[in-house]
Amino acid sequence: MNYKTILLNGLWSQNPGLVQLLGLCPLLAISNTLENAVGLGLATIFVLILSNASISLIRSLVPDAIRLPVFVLIIAALTTCAELLVQALHYPLYQSLGIFLPLIVTNCLILSRAEALARRESVWISTLDGAAQGVGFFLVLIALGGLRELLSSTLILAALPPGAFISLGLLVALHRALTEWVKNRHQTTNQNDHTERRVRTTGDIL
Repeated sequence: MNYKTILLNGLWSQNPGLVQLLGLCPLLAISNTLENAVGLGLATIFVLILSNASISLIRSLVPDAIRLPVFVLIIAALTTCAELLVQALHYPLYQSLGIFLPLIVTNCLILSRAEALARRESVWISTLDGAAQGVGFFLVLIALGGLRELLSSTLILAALPPGAFISLGLLVALHRALTEWVKNRHQTTNQNDHTERRVRTTGDIL
């Protein structure tokens, strides 16, 4: 698998928050402030990278019959480690994140990457995929948390659950608009290059 494709998928074309729409519960619930978004995002990256790497390492040792329970056990252990780290390093943030920190274990993004890629690919590919998907999710959390915190100073709705849905919808719309713009620009560039080559070829023949 191409490394550039893995990074592009995680950060943009298959972004978990804007395209796959995975992990929406913590994404919407905890992104009311930028600090909460940063804390949960970093914890998710930690769990995602290490779970992908761990599952890839033991993939040949785990029978299919018990594959999912083993994956969940690994993710749960890493989530507990992340929870203890946050509690030790930044207790107010730990209190602010509340139940959503241990609930990383139920984040469908993490289990989906383990099932779709880590159990089939090498440790390096799996680790890179975990990093790309985790950072992609983290960036969406940052954008959503920053936007909601900025707007909440003038619009109370931004800090409430409906504001989370509206803000995410705006980010999804912006992502799709930019993707379409880049696609159209690329097609136009290719058409211009093709036309220029035809003109040059015709001129050479004449």
